[in-house]
Amino acid sequence: MKIWRGINNIRRLDGAVATIGVFDGVHMGHRAVIKKVVDRARSIGARSVVVTFDPHPAKVLGKRHAPSLISLEHRLRLTEELGVDVVVVLSFTKDLARYSPEKFVEKVLAKGLGAREVYVGENFYFGRGGLASARRMKSIAAASSISVAAVPSVMVGGRAASSSLVRALILSGSIAKARRVLGRPVAVLGTVVAGSRLARSLGYPTANINPHHEVIPPMGVYAVRVLYGGRQYGGVLNIGWKPTFFSPRDREPTVEAHIFGFKRKIYGKNLEILFVKKIRDEARFRDMFTLAKQIRRDAAAARQILKSAR
Repeated sequence: MKIWRGINNIRRLDGAVATIGVFDGVHMGHRAVIKKVVDRARSIGARSVVVTFDPHPAKVLGKRHAPSLISLEHRLRLTEELGVDVVVVLSFTKDLARYSPEKFVEKVLAKGLGAREVYVGENFYFGRGGLASARRMKSIAAASSISVAAVPSVMVGGRAASSSLVRALILSGSIAKARRVLGRPVAVLGTVVAGSRLARSLGYPTANINPHHEVIPPMGVYAVRVLYGGRQYGGVLNIGWKPTFFSPRDREPTVEAHIFGFKRKIYGKNLEILFVKKIRDEARFRDMFTLAKQIRRDAAAARQILKSAR
């Protein structure tokens, strides 16, 4: 998958099939739109293109906005897995926000990409003030011989798949429900950073993860799968304050994973953590011996959960 950053780096792909959106979370609704684009492009021998924005438009416009579900890097990884040929990442600035719907269609879709067809979600809005709908885009794009179609929302359990729904489910700990709306496991992409090495002294070395502000489940211990270097490993992960050894210096909860059968040094590398099931809430233990004993139980429980989840 190719990644083009900025309007000035867009290359013309005459006949391209495209979609536009933030696609925060790449949930079932997003996946339906992107799949439509990929399948249609392949059927007519064209290139599939996803046009997305960073940072989130609401953040730039000063609107009330919950934290993004996933980082741009994570979005790109998940988009690539769907078979997209090209992703255009537009830096969302106040200047871009002032584009009229006509200017956006002309500069990005018509003259920029040379798009032939565009598919968007039925609740898609764009242009100055975010007031132009998919129907308006269809009307404007017709002048450039670009067809526009709206893809219906995906319903999951009677509710439309949305980033806000996924966020609420993850934050409430409803991992299984969030997975159904996402159409994939709840996942966090983060960088391995140096930790206190306390777990190593207990015989369970961990990878301490900086999740780059991605939304994470509630504090507790989880059975997880860890993706690194094209391979998948089982593991047990803790999110929390480490209450047994809490220090006033600890201002943020830690995210640390013990990866089964893994001994490589990976500081500075990215791991994708897939949440399978919560094992227990975080708890305080009276000493290191008791904590180590509980970690052994957690590891055994995680192995059993992962075995059954296959």
